[in-house]
Amino acid sequence: MLVDVRKYDGSLSAQWTATRLGEDEHGVWLGTAKGVPVSSVTGGWTSRFAYVMLVPRGEWWTATFCVDPGPEMYCDVCTVPEWNAAGTVLRTVDLDLDVVRPRGGKARTEDEEEFAEHQVRYGYPDSVVGKARQTCEWLMEAGHRDGDGVEPFVSVYRYWLSLIG
Repeated sequence: MLVDVRKYDGSLSAQWTATRLGEDEHGVWLGTAKGVPVSSVTGGWTSRFAYVMLVPRGEWWTATFCVDPGPEMYCDVCTVPEWNAAGTVLRTVDLDLDVVRPRGGKARTEDEEEFAEHQVRYGYPDSVVGKARQTCEWLMEAGHRDGDGVEPFVSVYRYWLSLIG
């Protein structure tokens, strides 16, 4: 299946293929192997490690969980992901803010400068800015490790990662 991530103006942010692994109460899980080509408006690259991506239902984020040495958790704040009618293409708009938890570390927010810059460049409506900030704050709290976080950020992702690792 195709994962198609755009910027707010419709330009390409990133595009790659993934395998649908399954679905649970948290959403749809996709797997991407190491070495998969990724297209971008700034060029292309290949995935440096295998990972799974959770696409929750009706939420303003996606979450990626990587095999070592990648980050344990990488959440993108984005518009609500949408599937095409056949369920073979996933589309979303990247809103720049990311919540990253390095392996063994604490979650942190990244790309706040890019978010501020793109608010002006792309003219994000106040409602989008508010929802993006609210989502980022929730991900920072939910994305804690162990007993301080919530699923799927604590351990559920490990099962899905075992299917591709």
